[in-house]
Amino acid sequence: MGPKEKKSGHKKKKISKAERLKQLQEEEEKKRLKEEEEARLKREKEEQEKLEKQRIENEKWHQLEEKDLQRRTEELAELNLLEGCFLEAEKLKRDTRSLAHWKHYIQCDGSPDPSIAQEINTFISLWKEETNQTFMEVVEKSKLVLRLIEKLKLILMETPPFDLQEQNVIQYQGSILQLQELLHLKFNKATEILLRQASTLADLDSGNMEKVIQDENVTLYVWANLKKNPRYKSIKFDGTQIGFEIPKILATSDIALRLLHTHYDHVSPLKLVRTEQENNFLMTETVTDEGTKTTEVKTTEVTTTEVTTIEVKTIEEPVSQEDQEECIPQESGSLINSEDEIKVEDQDVTEAQRTSDKKDSEAEKGELEMRLLSESISAAQLYLIENTTEKPFIYEDNEVDLCQFTTLGGVYHLDILELPPQYKPVKGWMIVQILQEGLQKFTYPPETVEDFDTENAFPPIEVTLKVHENVIFFEDPKVVRWDAEGKRWRTDGISNVSYDAEARLISFSLETFGPVTLIQDSHVNMPFLSWELKPLEINNVLLIVTTLFTEIQIQIKENLCMLISIKIKDKEHVSNLEGKWMSPISFIFALKEAGLNIFPSGHSHFYVVTNNKNPSVEMRAYRQMALLSSAFAFGWSKWNIVCNTTKVIFKAREQPTEELIENPKWVLLMFSGDRAQRLKMDENSDSYSEALKEGTEFHSTLYHMLKDVASREAMEKINNSNCLFIDAVCHMLLSIRFLSYS
Repeated sequence: MGPKEKKSGHKKKKISKAERLKQLQEEEEKKRLKEEEEARLKREKEEQEKLEKQRIENEKWHQLEEKDLQRRTEELAELNLLEGCFLEAEKLKRDTRSLAHWKHYIQCDGSPDPSIAQEINTFISLWKEETNQTFMEVVEKSKLVLRLIEKLKLILMETPPFDLQEQNVIQYQGSILQLQELLHLKFNKATEILLRQASTLADLDSGNMEKVIQDENVTLYVWANLKKNPRYKSIKFDGTQIGFEIPKILATSDIALRLLHTHYDHVSPLKLVRTEQENNFLMTETVTDEGTKTTEVKTTEVTTTEVTTIEVKTIEEPVSQEDQEECIPQESGSLINSEDEIKVEDQDVTEAQRTSDKKDSEAEKGELEMRLLSESISAAQLYLIENTTEKPFIYEDNEVDLCQFTTLGGVYHLDILELPPQYKPVKGWMIVQILQEGLQKFTYPPETVEDFDTENAFPPIEVTLKVHENVIFFEDPKVVRWDAEGKRWRTDGISNVSYDAEARLISFSLETFGPVTLIQDSHVNMPFLSWELKPLEINNVLLIVTTLFTEIQIQIKENLCMLISIKIKDKEHVSNLEGKWMSPISFIFALKEAGLNIFPSGHSHFYVVTNNKNPSVEMRAYRQMALLSSAFAFGWSKWNIVCNTTKVIFKAREQPTEELIENPKWVLLMFSGDRAQRLKMDENSDSYSEALKEGTEFHSTLYHMLKDVASREAMEKINNSNCLFIDAVCHMLLSIRFLSYS
């Protein structure tokens, strides 16, 4: 056999693990580089697309801005014409105030006009001369006195600052104080007369006198210690839980206890009204629509006078020249006749010119007065939402800050009185000793206690009071006492406070007797959780404010307001204010007195975490909302607190004429005072954005923003809205300030 043949072909080379790993790394590197290149190209493409999109958006934005600027003058002029309704409303309110004197005169009810100093002073003097009035007689007279006080307060509150003269403010506030002091003095005199006959009114069982007199404005509880029984220390007035727990020293003393519950507060200091100088200073800083400040009113008035004077001089100059021409001697008769004819013609022309100039001057003067009045109205509205820069100064820790707290339910005048000499029957006559010094208070605890051994000889007196039924407390009320020397409410000297909300009874221990009252945090319902303003029909809207504790529904119709309902913890609460139509200022005052304070003051930002907006932006928003309120609904937006202080965001929609829609479609609007726009985001968006809604444009006013989407029926309602209705809605919005306090 021959030798074997060798296998043909090349032998496959075996790749080592290192080489295989290297190949894989190279492939992965190539793949990575490829992916990076693709990602880079993609990023560049996306960046280019983004830049292109941004360029297109910027171009569209600039086009919209240019379009907005082109029509801004026209839109602002139209808005200014519409906002003339505030001027018309002020004219009508001025006419109403000027007719008030005449209406009072033709009533012929015998009551004085409190705004006329002579009449109110005569009334006060005559009442001072009346003596020996019983308590019921004083109660009846107090109804008239309280009406007079209320009228004076309403005059001070309803008269705008620019119409208030300093001397009138001083006069009205002085009259209020005199009436308050005299009314309380009369109650003291009547109490003295009642206590003189305590022995004849004594209870058969206890031998002491107990008397309760109730009225709509005042309630009297009086107890006279005739028997001086040391075991009779618990005093409860018949049919009530109101009473006292007195120590032994009082139970054996010749005293009387009086609880005079006035359902009003004549103890707290009067809130000062701005004087004429402050009003002028306020008007000098009125912000115009262009964001600039106007010149001082006084300077404008001087300028007006100067212009008028110059016009008069220019009118009078031709007359004086003519008079001189008339004195020139003439040589020829024909010349005289011709010159007489020319002179007559010149006189006719001059007379016509004088009449025309006079009309122009009067027109300019009237236009200037209207412009100044319009600026004054804007300044007064701006004042309602401006925050004070200084926090009220509190002298001591126990002093009550009346900017933070509000007195509610009236004042409880607690007094320990020395029992006056009693009537004594003598031979068919009733003889009584009348003390010249009148009713005297019994000092407890006494100023000197050297004769007493124990430290607890003068313990605090336990008092149980009934909380006024027409007042709402959302938290347990706090008890405070009046410091007559310091003229302020204080929290010290009161202990062991307990409150029964169902029975509306509050008990506490009081070291010394005097006026006490109940207070509540003025901002307990602030900030608001939500709000909504929706039209019911033309000149008729419903305002809903929801707080942590309550939901308040207010109806505004024509120029009046009414409380519709109150919900506390999702339950309807019946209020004595429901169904009563009142003017906006009277309505606000009544709600505050009932404990329903949803009206921030200039100091409220010190006590509430707020979303303070620029006052000028806020004021313009409320004014334009009021203009549109007959046809458009507005509501709270969660994004309002996110945007900066120079912008406000809220919901808006046109209200249909038929039944209210359960789930209406809202649009989100942003307004900065000089620009309104519809936002792309909505209430359910995840993030905040000021992007413009596609297919919409900028406008200089809210009115023109919503005019683009308004129906013909809606515009008819807006154009036919009553000026007094718009003014009332605007005043309520300015008073509640939900754009800053929600």
